[in-house]
Amino acid sequence: MKNAVLSAAILLSIGAATAAPAPVADISGGSTDERVARLERILKAKQQSEFQTQQRLDTLQQEVLDLRGLTEQQNYQIEQMLQRQRQLYDDIANLSTKSVQTPAASSTSVSSSGSSSTLSETASYEQALNLVLKQKRYDEAIPAFSAFTKNYPNSTYSANANYWLGQLLYNKGEFTSAKEAFSTVVDRFKESNKRGDSLVKLGMIAEKTGVPSSAKSYYQRVLKEYANSAAARIAQQQLNAL
Repeated sequence: MKNAVLSAAILLSIGAATAAPAPVADISGGSTDERVARLERILKAKQQSEFQTQQRLDTLQQEVLDLRGLTEQQNYQIEQMLQRQRQLYDDIANLSTKSVQTPAASSTSVSSSGSSSTLSETASYEQALNLVLKQKRYDEAIPAFSAFTKNYPNSTYSANANYWLGQLLYNKGEFTSAKEAFSTVVDRFKESNKRGDSLVKLGMIAEKTGVPSSAKSYYQRVLKEYANSAAARIAQQQLNAL
């Protein structure tokens, strides 16, 4: 009886073992790791792609800013050239007009003296101007304009002469003397078409001499007093770069 019961128990155990699912190897952790690793690779690739895209966008934005700045600078230079040409034409016209004037016979000595002074003034300015525009002898133009500003401080050409003097000195890096010339235009010749440009140059000098707060003040004056001008566009560009 006992043997029968034991045999039945053994058979039941074998049946239960056969019916129960076989133990599964613990591969779920490995599969999850693989999925996580795969997701990490995808995320990393996506982040790398986004980073490269952002880099390209940053590069393109910088190129746009550089091109915009170059365009503004070229527009400013073109405007300067046009102003110089107009001034040169005006100077030549004034010279031609004054040269054909004849003094009255009744006051020959006085009129001749006045005409001589006027012609000397115009000729001196034209000579200095030609050293820049025609002969490109910039070093010689500096003393020529300097002498003119001293000899004819109240001349109708004084504002332009001081501006040219300041520009030539600025190009040579003589910022202290250049500042004096540009300041003369700003302070003494408020109606001059060179005043806005002189303020811009004063701002640039302040930048180059390490006084950004003063540079900012000059540029803001240009934007306030000469809005929508070529000088204002350059002033805004310089402000953005501060």
